Amino acid sequence: MRFDLLTLFPEIFTGYLGESLLNKAIDKQLVEAHVHNLRNWANDKHNRVDDRPFGGGPGMVIRVQPVVEAIEQIRPLAPSPGRLILLSPQGKTLDQPLVEELAQEQRLTLICGRYEGFDQRVIDLLHPEEVSLGDFVLNGGEVAAMAIIDSVIRLIPGVLGDEQSAVDDSFSEGNRLLEFPQYTRPREYRGLSVPEVLLGGNHQEILAWRKQQSLEKTRVRRADLLNKPSDDPNENKR
Repeated sequence: MRFDLLTLFPEIFTGYLGESLLNKAIDKQLVEAHVHNLRNWANDKHNRVDDRPFGGGPGMVIRVQPVVEAIEQIRPLAPSPGRLILLSPQGKTLDQPLVEELAQEQRLTLICGRYEGFDQRVIDLLHPEEVSLGDFVLNGGEVAAMAIIDSVIRLIPGVLGDEQSAVDDSFSEGNRLLEFPQYTRPREYRGLSVPEVLLGGNHQEILAWRKQQSLEKTRVRRADLLNKPSDDPNENKR
């Protein structure tokens, strides 16, 4: 999968792209990440890409010209245009089903906003999908772009050491509920012991325990998830 990142602050991605599973995925050529500096498309000598809003108000607005011309030049850099996503607090909330949908694409182009956002004509001309991390505001779209990349690459075959990990995760296709508790060594620490069922080697009992724990945790913490339809047709018949 190819990611194209359009940002005013490309250095933010330097450390991120060089660490952990993402860096390994890039080394294995499972993922490409290309960072583009929006200022390269500025049309004045000061490389300004923002200006004060018409009608007054605080802050600065990102101009339409550099964004549109940047995307027009970035799109032909790969055979597939993929999906164009603008990170915005006004967008559709990112959730696991959307992540699974995005993971099927060959390419994602992520536009990172700043300041008071974009001139509306960016949206009118480019028709991007607007995506948000939730009902809060960040200083810019770079962190949101990282969240999309991190969540999407987990679903690309070969990125995780064990692909079952992505199936069992909270909200994932194999488990739309919260994930069950996990334990590792030591067996006992400060009076707290690992549940015996996990030590007995009976896989059916372990699966039943994990399912029950997942349901109980979801009931207590996120009861709203229990009312959502399951991806499993057998579950919906119960």
